[in-house]
Amino acid sequence: MRFKTSYIIALISFSAVILMAGSFLTKFDARSQGDKVILSWISSSESDLNHYSVERKTVNGNFIELGKVYPESDLSYEFIDDTAYKSNDAIYIYRLKIVDNSNTTSYSSEISVSHSVSSVKRTWGSIKALFR
Repeated sequence: MRFKTSYIIALISFSAVILMAGSFLTKFDARSQGDKVILSWISSSESDLNHYSVERKTVNGNFIELGKVYPESDLSYEFIDDTAYKSNDAIYIYRLKIVDNSNTTSYSSEISVSHSVSSVKRTWGSIKALFR
């Protein structure tokens, strides 16, 4: 009976490693600052990690990829969403897609942030984007 219990515990631990796809996140949050949303996260460990894909959606929308972030030696990350001003929606939902070198993927938990930009800033931001 003892052998079966040990085997089950080992199998559960192995599954958790695969599920995380190369990273164990200890912190993931977002804050609205001016016309941007700043995301930050900390990983307690990374193994065979290729990159993080930052994804965003509105409450009634689908997730879209905003960009990729590649591993850093200090395991502390920040991503600035400078396209948040382009929408009229006030709540954004973010998640991280974690991709390892064998293309195994997993997702962080979803976090939401309330983001309100004045219509003047939103209009000016759209006009600036036309000339880039």
